[in-house]
Amino acid sequence: MLTAPAAHAAESDISFSDVVINNGKPVVVGLSAEVEASLTYTVKSKVALDDWWVDAYRRTLGTDEYILAISTTRWSCRQSSAGGYTYRDCDETMTIDPDGMPGGNGNRLVNDDAAVWKTVGTAIRKNGSYDTDRLSATVRLQRASRIQSANATPEPVTKGKQITVTGTVQRANWSAHRYDNYGSRSVKLQFKPAGSSTYSTVKSVTASGTGALRATVTASQDGTWRWRYSGNTTTGASNSSGDHVDVK
Repeated sequence: MLTAPAAHAAESDISFSDVVINNGKPVVVGLSAEVEASLTYTVKSKVALDDWWVDAYRRTLGTDEYILAISTTRWSCRQSSAGGYTYRDCDETMTIDPDGMPGGNGNRLVNDDAAVWKTVGTAIRKNGSYDTDRLSATVRLQRASRIQSANATPEPVTKGKQITVTGTVQRANWSAHRYDNYGSRSVKLQFKPAGSSTYSTVKSVTASGTGALRATVTASQDGTWRWRYSGNTTTGASNSSGDHVDVK
């Protein structure tokens, strides 16, 4: 939880702008691995500062907020001056731990946290007083998805015969700390010819209510098959591993 401000500088003395988290893309988080997201912003001040930072948060600031990052690493803050202001253009990395959310639900992400998070900038003046500004920038947090057991059969296959590709689409259940099957999703079946580095979509299928995927295609050349789920507002995109099939 943020420390309550001891005092506020005048609005024109300190301000934050140009806040961008993860290059403007959603941050996708699984069950246990820490995730790093880039953070850039500018802080402008007419007063001397001891420190400053930007946080992403949910709920009510100063009362019961959850803070997204467990830590932030500052790589650089390029400094310039103009019109009596000092400008610091900062480049940082936020570290997000699904099992260590500061002030969160038992220090763990829960499914409701897959949402848009607001941002706040805080600056500490040399005299120890604070300036805390709610900012317009936001970042979307998403639950990780994955596609299990991608399998193309038969292997090898005679040219012109049918191949059946199966799999299961899942997503992280932060609240229960497990991956659950993710039913009724639209998922793309993709193919990469031997010698190529590019996958192309062959068809789209809808997963069953239990997340099962199944598609039948005609074998025409050697190559690798995979599934591609494009994600949605609460869930990140993912690819299955590829399954190479020799065509005889």
